[in-house]
Amino acid sequence: MYSDVLLYIDGKWTPSADGKADPVINPANENKLGTVAHASIADLDQALAAAERGFEIWRNVSAFDRSKLMRKAADLLRERAESIARIMTLEQGKPLAQSRMEVLGAADTIDWFAEEARRTYGRIVPSRTAGVDQLVYKRPVGPVAAFTPWNFPINQAVRKISSALATGCSIIVKGPEETPGSPAELIRAFADAGLPAGVLNLVYGTPAEISEYLIPHPVIRKISFTGSTAVGKQLAALAGLHMKRATMELGGHAPVIVAADADIDEAASLMTTHKFRNAGQVCVSPTRFLIEEPVYEHFVHRFTRLTSELKVGDGLEDGVQMGPLANARRVQAMEDFVQDAVSCGAELATGGKRIGNAGYFFEPTVLTNVPKHARAMNEEPFGPLALMVPVKDMDDALREANRLNYGLAAYGFAKSAKTIDRISDGIETGMITINHLGLALPEVPFGGIRDSGHGTEGGADALEGYLETRFVTRRG
Repeated sequence: MYSDVLLYIDGKWTPSADGKADPVINPANENKLGTVAHASIADLDQALAAAERGFEIWRNVSAFDRSKLMRKAADLLRERAESIARIMTLEQGKPLAQSRMEVLGAADTIDWFAEEARRTYGRIVPSRTAGVDQLVYKRPVGPVAAFTPWNFPINQAVRKISSALATGCSIIVKGPEETPGSPAELIRAFADAGLPAGVLNLVYGTPAEISEYLIPHPVIRKISFTGSTAVGKQLAALAGLHMKRATMELGGHAPVIVAADADIDEAASLMTTHKFRNAGQVCVSPTRFLIEEPVYEHFVHRFTRLTSELKVGDGLEDGVQMGPLANARRVQAMEDFVQDAVSCGAELATGGKRIGNAGYFFEPTVLTNVPKHARAMNEEPFGPLALMVPVKDMDDALREANRLNYGLAAYGFAKSAKTIDRISDGIETGMITINHLGLALPEVPFGGIRDSGHGTEGGADALEGYLETRFVTRRG
């Protein structure tokens, strides 16, 4: 059921101009699933020309009609959710239930942005002088270059595509080579809904080559990137050099504060599920667990027991709760993080090893009493590692939570209103959820601060990055 993945340029599915294609590997068994077309410069030039033409068409389509087409694409995505979810699990590894949720969630995201597209208002500013009008218009910024990651191949792409299309922009999506099939199906839904040729284009290839060609190109007026902080800084600098707008959703190292008065069992249960979702390969994954000393042993015991009971395996198998990592490099990284932490004095409570020799499986892992100088406490692990750290009080917890220069997501658990206020106000992060899991809904902001990026890819604020504000003052 897995087909070779082609480029989508100017309304046509096409192989690369030079015929080059790369293998796509199933991370659960290391078998080749198929190939993905590898774009050349000639392909990028075609995509740029198509996006330029597509923008002139799409910018003149009314917000009402853009909304109707987007809603149709969302409906097609729902109809095809089961087949798309299987493609995603084959190429990415996450359990089928998680893939299905990602596809259905993407349809909700399209719907939300489709409705919001009809509410992009300008305004009239009262004038100081009689007979003078002061008008503020919102106009689409122009063709967009978007760069999307492999860990959520539809979820990340759909935010960028929906924001661009809702505001009247055209877009070139540079999809992930590791997981190309599922984002291709997302694009197919828009194409089958009747999106004009050139408005939405999809390419794959060498990331550095594509970004270094698209970002400076005069056709491109805005970029959106999801990925590592190191790469994001390079692309933001390149965008700034050419005065291009940029939305950056970068790495994280999310702290979890567990206060002494929290519901410990509930906190451990929620965090176990959330920590090992997508094998921990999530930018907002809870990582540093900062637990007040009176409840440290209770929380660690409960969390470790739940972790040890997780079923790991092929995401297509019934009952599997965690699939493989993306590739062999991620397995090696986990082994290195664990070895370093233990050598620094951390204790291995459960997990810590690769599973088997076929596929990229790694045990869900809990490390306790992890010292601050361990690598995993300072570098984003991006894998199934939970780091347990006892803290004396809330001051101690907040100091550690803010020690790193990341600021994407954070979590808190407490009952006292005073403690909840302290956590809410004290953590320096773009997003925080307290006593429940409430991040990443279509209607709420999604983005970080400091080294975790700037701008948002959720909620009404997301549209502002794709719009220019133009002011007209006139008399008579």
